[in-house]
Order: sequence, then C-alpha cells, then structure tokens
Amino acid sequence: MELSRRTVMAGAAAAGVTAAVSGTAHATGGKKPVKSLFGKLADGTKIYRWSLENGGTRLKVLSYGGIVQSLEIPDRRGRYANVSLGFDNIEDYVANSPYFGALIGRFGNRIANGRFTLDGKTYQLSVNDGENSLHGGAQGFDKRVWDIEPFTKGSDVGLHLYYTSVDGEMGYPGTLRTKVTYTLTRHGDWRIDYAATTDKATVVNLTSHVYWNLAGESSGTIYDHELSIAGSRYTPVDSGLIPTGELAKVAGTPFDFRSTKTVGKDIRVAHQQLLYGKGIDHNWVLDKGITRKPEWVSTLRDPSSGRTMKIATTEPGLQFYSGNFLDGTLVGTGGTIYRQGDALCLETQHYPDSPNQPSFPSTVLRPGQTYRSTTVHSFRA
Repeated sequence: MELSRRTVMAGAAAAGVTAAVSGTAHATGGKKPVKSLFGKLADGTKIYRWSLENGGTRLKVLSYGGIVQSLEIPDRRGRYANVSLGFDNIEDYVANSPYFGALIGRFGNRIANGRFTLDGKTYQLSVNDGENSLHGGAQGFDKRVWDIEPFTKGSDVGLHLYYTSVDGEMGYPGTLRTKVTYTLTRHGDWRIDYAATTDKATVVNLTSHVYWNLAGESSGTIYDHELSIAGSRYTPVDSGLIPTGELAKVAGTPFDFRSTKTVGKDIRVAHQQLLYGKGIDHNWVLDKGITRKPEWVSTLRDPSSGRTMKIATTEPGLQFYSGNFLDGTLVGTGGTIYRQGDALCLETQHYPDSPNQPSFPSTVLRPGQTYRSTTVHSFRA
C-alpha cells in the first residue's frame, strides 16, 4: 500500500483545482492580507492574526496552531456570519480548545496505544486520549507557533505557514519540515495545500480541524444541516475509537450519507458505533480513493441561510465528527456557550491508526519524498 502513497506524493495536488471545482458566484478582487497582534503566550511570545478577504469570503488565521479563528461567508441575502467555532482570546485557545480551527499534525486522528513499528523499530508517542495518541500528542501542531508569510498571486491571496518538527518531538522519528498554504481564490474558495519532507522514515497525516456551523457559530445545533458524503464504507471502531480494521458498508446504517440527509436524522439511533462515539466520530472510506487532484467528496448545507459548503480533496478518508464532546463549558467568539451538536467537523485525511493497520493506505514518508495533500472548501448561498 505504501507504493500508492508514494505515487500520490510524486505528483498530487501541485496543480490548481480546475474551474469546475469553484462553486460560488462571488468573484471579486482580493485584499492584501493584514497582520495584527492577537495576544501573547505566557512566555511573552507574540501571537498574530492575519485577516484575508477574497471572492466574498473573509478569513482570519492565527500564528498559534495555524488556527482559523474566523471564517465569514454571506447567506442567500448577502448577510455575513462567522461559520467556524472559536475564541476571541489566546488564553482560551491555549488552555481550553478542543482543536478549534487548528492545523493537526504530525498525525491527524488516533494511533492505538500511542505506538507503532516502522522498519523494525517501535516508537512510543505522546499519549493524550486515554491509552491512545490523538492529533499528534499533547503538544501537536495545533499548539505550535507557525511562521507565516502572506502572498498575493494573480487574483488569489493567501498565507504560507511553516513549522519544523524536530526528530523525536512527541515521539515521532525524523525532522519534519512542514509547509501549509491557505489560499482564498477569486471565487471565495478556501484551499489548503499541505507539503512536508523528512530526514528519517516517519508517518504523516495532516488535516484541518475547523468546527463548522453554516448558520453561524452561535446559532445552535447543526442537526438540521443537510449532508452528503461520497463514501460507501466506513471504518468501525472499538470502545477507544480505534478502527477495528474492517471497512464496513454504510448501507442500512446511520452512517449512510450517500444521499443527502439531515445530520440529526439518525444520530439518536440505537447503534453500537454511535454509543462508542457518543454520536458520530468516524472515518468514511471515500469511494474515489487517493487522487492526484482534489475531487468532490462532501456537501454540507444549512437550509435556513442557504449557505452551502462543498469539499474536494486528494485524500482517501473523511472524518465526520458531530461535536459530541462540546459540553457547555466553553464560551465562543459570539459570546454564547457551545453545547453538544453545535458544530461538526469534516476532516480530510488518511484513516485513523494507519501505522498499525497494514491493509489501510500507508502514511509512511521517507527521505527524498514529499508529502502532498490538498483540500478545497467551496462556498455559495
């Protein structure tokens, strides 16, 4: 399976998404990214916020964790709302954030027992989710300060984000040099291009952890949002939310989103997998598999506002998380308390626990190779 991964590394995602991937009617000129001070860490490190606008989409990004602090899009009447959950201060991001808007690495999702074996050597990772390692460990990429360079290219505007993860950080082998590019296109699409190289064999699975509510981040639950996912199978989990290795059919289960349905339609069905996740917290096996260019895999729509988001990706998997662990203890940017189901995540990725699952597509990266992955979010109303 590693060969297919290398093939994608060699040529995936370098080219732009074709015009057909752009689904929004907004096509205005972009504004040069603006930098402002957002706050300071306890050690005095300054955290900056970059504000971008293009094609009707407004994006605010923090140097801490590469966090999307705000993403505003208009509804069918042209009224803007921030559709991503987050905080209005750096202190809450440091102390309380359940990965709101963050870049995730080195490995998105869970690795069983925080351990894997590569080339005959076993590596023990940071364990931060019961017995398992989640989203790169206790100090993953979401808690690192990224170097950011703004850019304008033709009608596009964006940010290049850089972070170097040293050999042994959170237990992972190899020094990993990571570059993530956020682009707002003239159509208002938000494109993410990931790239990474290593000096020692390692595993990599990068993603973005935005919590979406297309009605607005302080508007209540997303159970009436309409969702489709182009995946005929998913990866069932055990009680620790680690994949069993099975690629189960979604047909006849609450996980069947091949045809559009509301998020809340089957979320209370008495199904063992929903009990394990306290809702949906599962990886879909996308029908398209790994692709060289992003292909459409999911559509999310809020019927009340008309806001619609389509997702295209090169990745073979999509983690759908229905905000099950939002427990009423966090106050968001809109000044309201976030509760269970107030947002959902759609994380493009390789499958969870891939380093321990030989039948899953490989996440191994070796010296001389370049990890590449692209995901595009297209908005319209």
